[in-house]
Amino acid sequence: MDKFMNKDAGLYVLFRKELADHFRSKRFTIVLMLIAVTCLASIYSAGMGIREAVSKEGNEFVFLRLFTSSGGSLPSFASFISFLGPLVGLALGFDSINGQRNRGTLSRLLSQPIHRDTVINGKFLAGLAVLSIMIITLGLSIGGFGIILTGIPPTLEELGRMLIFIFITIVYMALWLAVSQLFSLLFKQTATSALAGIAIWLFFVVFINLFAGLIADGIFPVTDQAGAVEILRNQRLRQGINRLSPTLLYDEAVVTILNPGVRTLGLVLLDQIEGAIPGVLPLGQSILLIWPHIVGMIAATALCFAIGYVYFMKQEVRA
Repeated sequence: MDKFMNKDAGLYVLFRKELADHFRSKRFTIVLMLIAVTCLASIYSAGMGIREAVSKEGNEFVFLRLFTSSGGSLPSFASFISFLGPLVGLALGFDSINGQRNRGTLSRLLSQPIHRDTVINGKFLAGLAVLSIMIITLGLSIGGFGIILTGIPPTLEELGRMLIFIFITIVYMALWLAVSQLFSLLFKQTATSALAGIAIWLFFVVFINLFAGLIADGIFPVTDQAGAVEILRNQRLRQGINRLSPTLLYDEAVVTILNPGVRTLGLVLLDQIEGAIPGVLPLGQSILLIWPHIVGMIAATALCFAIGYVYFMKQEVRA
C-alpha cells in the first residue's frame, strides 16, 4: 500500500512540475495567442453573417452555426481547429523526453526515488491537461462571445453538442500529443522529432488522399465501360483508406455533431434517399453515427502512448 501511495505522490509532483513548465513557457503563450486570435476572428466574422441571416432562415441551431459557418475569407472555427490542433499537440510534446536527455536532466530525474513510468505518465497527463484547459476555455469563451453577437442563447441540445465537440477536439489533439511524445522517445534530436511529427501531419492531411486514389484506381479501375459496382467499390476503398487519417475522422465527427442535419456519412445511393423525409437527427443518434470515429481516435492515442511507454521502460538512460 505504501508503495502505491508513494508512486501516486511522485506522479502528482511530476505532473504539477510539468504543468507549471508548460504554462511558463513562451511556446505555450505563442500557441495560445495564435489559436485564440484566429478563432475569435473567425467567430466574429461568422457571427456577423449569422446575425444578418437569422431573420431570413430562422433561429434553429444558430448557436451551432458559430462553430461551422465561415464568414468572408476566414474559415470556420472547426476548420481552424482541424488545421491548428495537430500543430498544438506536436508543439507540446516533441521535446518532452529527448530535450531533457540532451540537457542531461533526464538521468538526474530518474535517479530520484520515483518510478520510471511515472515520468512518461506525468509528462503525457500534463500535456493532456494543458490541451484540455486550452480547448475548454476557448470553447466556452467563444460560446459566450457568440451569445453576445447573436443575442440567442443555446438550447439544451445545442449545449450538449458543444460539449461533445470540445471532448472530440481534446481527443483529437491528445492523439497528436501522443505521436509527438513517441517521436521524442524514438529520436535523440528535438529537431528530428519535430520534423517527423510535421511529416506525419502533412501525410495525413495532404498526401493520404492522393495515395488512396492511386490504390483504389489500381485495384478497382474506373473506365468508360465500368459499371456501378466497380465505381462503388472504388469509392468505398478510397473512403476507407482516407479514414485512416485522424484529420478526416475528426472532420466527419465534428460536422455530424455540430450539424444535426447530417444523417449519414459516406456514399448514399439514390434508392436509399428515395422517399426519405427531411429532418434532423437527435443528439443520441448523432453520437451513434460518430461513435466509431471517436473510438478510432482513442485507440490510436492509446496505441501511440503504449508503444512509447514500452520503449521508454526498456530504454537505457545514462548520465
